[in-house]
Amino acid sequence: MKSTGIVRRVDELGRIVLPIELRRTLDISERDALEIYVDGSTIILKKYEPACAFCGNAKDIHMYKGKNICPDCIEELKKL
Repeated sequence: MKSTGIVRRVDELGRIVLPIELRRTLDISERDALEIYVDGSTIILKKYEPACAFCGNAKDIHMYKGKNICPDCIEELKKL
């Protein structure tokens, strides 16, 4: 993991502000969704980009039973 040297305090509502330089570098815009992961005592924020649960493709995604699936994987599943 790479340290940015940036320190921010959590406000009374539990919020933090991501600096503009970091948002620009990671292409995070206002209203973008972020996924939150926990690894031990580490919190990881990742820009949410829905993708196929099987291959990772992010184009023409369809949701089936709570899972994102691309058309190519749907066709493969039909062959089973």
